[in-house]
Amino acid sequence: MKLATYKNTTRDGRLMLVSRDLKLTCPAAPVAGTMQELLDNWDELAPALQQRYQALCSGDLMGEKFNPLKCHSPLPRAYHWADGSAYVNHVELVRRARGAEVPESFWHDPLMYQGGSDDFIGPYDDIEAPDETLGIDFEAEVAVVTADVPMGTTTTQAAEQIRLVMLVNDVSLRGLIPGELAKGFGFYQSKPASSFAPVAVTPDELGGSWSDAKVHLPLFTHFNNELFGKPEAGVDMTFNFAQLIAHAARTRNLSAGTIIGSGTVSNKQGTEHGSAIVHGGVGYSCIAEVRMIETIRDGQPATAFMHDGDRVRIEMLDADGASIFGAIDQRVKIKK
Repeated sequence: MKLATYKNTTRDGRLMLVSRDLKLTCPAAPVAGTMQELLDNWDELAPALQQRYQALCSGDLMGEKFNPLKCHSPLPRAYHWADGSAYVNHVELVRRARGAEVPESFWHDPLMYQGGSDDFIGPYDDIEAPDETLGIDFEAEVAVVTADVPMGTTTTQAAEQIRLVMLVNDVSLRGLIPGELAKGFGFYQSKPASSFAPVAVTPDELGGSWSDAKVHLPLFTHFNNELFGKPEAGVDMTFNFAQLIAHAARTRNLSAGTIIGSGTVSNKQGTEHGSAIVHGGVGYSCIAEVRMIETIRDGQPATAFMHDGDRVRIEMLDADGASIFGAIDQRVKIKK
């Protein structure tokens, strides 16, 4: 199934079915009114909703034109949003740029932080920030949404609890991160509202591109209308989503609707650590990674973070070049 949430007068929006080609939509009601209702009652509601979805895709159920501009994030708010750092290459670059080594434990014990889940923004909403000097950055990622996951769930069991797959722009304010981390208590002000692509999909919609609890497709990021990155999401992912879920559930239960992010998608490339699109590489999923490469190579960064009016577009295409999730397409807006 492909699902979206249209904005309305309520906080949780209106759950919509979206056809496989993203052309048509219809309400998920009367089966389910919101995404959280569906996730809370998946086993009871999903079969009927799947039938309704098939009817929409086949033309047996009348739909209207799908408009991603009407969309909120598929889950406008969630009980739990935890972001991992599954691409250790990204972590290695960050640490190397400041002359630090990656601890050996990072290769078998995932990094993860719990982000703000009460105020997600829509895929076409502005990225609002109070000041350009805070180092506004995008982070293109993949995420999954879980069913109820009991504490102590194994990796094998966790794989069976993945209900949906999404794309994420996990916005970061890089200028605030060092000071927050130096306090020893983690991110807070440096992580404003995240956004998600208009459409969430069940893993079966990805066909053979979903295996080993990973998405095996490039993730495209355009920055100010130029291709910035196209790393392969299934490559160099040290921890798959089942491992990330099991890690999160080691000491706590995860409620249905928990979102687990992959962290910035990052590939090692022909050079020791990455290469820009213009140099024949697959590029990057955030500005910070470019700046790390520049620091390692030149001793200091040259690429600026985002300015007022800058635009980022994040999207994933199937083997035929069709958009799977729709796009995250946002501009920076400095609040005066």
